Amino acid sequence: MRGTDIAKQLNISTSALRHYESWGIIPKVERQNNGYRIYTTIHQSYFTCIREMMPGFGTDFIKTIFPMVISGDIISAIWEINKKQVTLYSEKERIEYTIEILEPDVLASIPKYKNKTVFSIGEVAKEAGVSTSAIRHWEKEGLINAKRNSDSNFRQFTINDIRKIYIIRTVQRTVFSLDTVRSVLEEVEKNNITQTREIANKALEEVNRVLLNQFKGIAAFHKLLDTLSR
Repeated sequence: MRGTDIAKQLNISTSALRHYESWGIIPKVERQNNGYRIYTTIHQSYFTCIREMMPGFGTDFIKTIFPMVISGDIISAIWEINKKQVTLYSEKERIEYTIEILEPDVLASIPKYKNKTVFSIGEVAKEAGVSTSAIRHWEKEGLINAKRNSDSNFRQFTINDIRKIYIIRTVQRTVFSLDTVRSVLEEVEKNNITQTREIANKALEEVNRVLLNQFKGIAAFHKLLDTLSR
């Protein structure tokens, strides 16, 4: 089977096929005496599956699981796919939660916040599903302004800070400009949440799109496993 035929079928370049080979995400490719690669139907199945999984899972993930498949560790690869979907579901929940707490009084009415007024950076990071370094970066950029404990000098975040962090992480799913994020937060401070709600809904639509792409990719993964089992 020629690489040009596979590339044409998948609407990619032959150099892309060679990249996948160099990444170690397809089985070893034998060569003819003249140096030309000998692709088999197994290789074709791998290439097809890679292309189908790429939109929903991304290149880094593909580079993680396909060496597992090649080595025969199918179960580990399946668990990695499962973890990826769990992560996506958690992201969906956080975006929906962001939309819910856009109204300023909602967060304060949630039981776990009623008896606590300040939170550490670690608590806030865990709550919002972001890294502490991301929070420090947003603070450096002036998007949030946590107070400092007068004795320990540790940051002390309020409920309003948590709300802002949820908003920032959601807005940045669709908008990469910090100036836009800053503008959104300024509107939120004025209790104008229309723009933020629209952006959050777009972020939710993006998560739904990724979900659909993941299901297409998983279907292709099943086909690959069926091919390998024959």
